[in-house]
Amino acid sequence: MAVVSAGLLAAVAVGPAAASSGEAPVRVAAAGASCGVVNWGSLPKAADGTGDRPLTNVRTGRHDCYDRMVLDVRGGLPASTVGYQVRYVDKFHQDGSGREIAISGGAILEIVALAPSYDPDTHQPTYAGRGGRPLPGVSLSGYRTFRDARFGASYEGRTQLGLGVRARLPFRVFQLGDRLVVDVAHSWTATTAR
Repeated sequence: MAVVSAGLLAAVAVGPAAASSGEAPVRVAAAGASCGVVNWGSLPKAADGTGDRPLTNVRTGRHDCYDRMVLDVRGGLPASTVGYQVRYVDKFHQDGSGREIAISGGAILEIVALAPSYDPDTHQPTYAGRGGRPLPGVSLSGYRTFRDARFGASYEGRTQLGLGVRARLPFRVFQLGDRLVVDVAHSWTATTAR
C-alpha cells in the first residue's frame, strides 16, 4: 500500500501481515520536494541600510538544498536594516587597495555588508578578519557548494567578503533579526530528499 501526501510519494512499508509472512517490505521510491531555488536567480541583489552596526561574526551551515553563510551584526536599538550588495564577480578585488585576492571555486560571490568589522565609535575591531585570509573559524570541509571564504576588507563602514562556490548557482539574501543570511543553492533544480 502506498501513501500519497501533498502530491509526493512517501516511502511506506507494507503492513504487518507481509512482515510476518516473511515477505520483504515493499518500499516506494521517494520523490523530492522542490526547494524553489530556481526563483532565486543569480543576478546581483542589494538593499539599503544604515551601516551603523558592526559585524561580530561569520558562520556557515549546510542544508538539504543550499549552503548558508550568516553574518552576525551587533544588536542595536532601534534595530536598523543591514544594507548589502551581493553579486558574482570574475575576480575578487579588495576594497580600498584594488589588490586581487585569489579565491578557489568555479565562481566568486562578492558580499559587501554595510556593517564595519570595527566599532564605529571606538574603532576597536569587532571581527578578526584579515585581508586576503580565510574567514576566522569558518571550515568549509564537506560542503556541497561552498569552496572558499576570504576576508576582503572593512573600508568606509563596509565589510567585504569573497565566497568561492562550485559554480554560478542561484542565491538569495535576506535579513533575519541581527543576521544577514546568504544562501547558495546546490544546483539550479535542487530538491530535498524525502
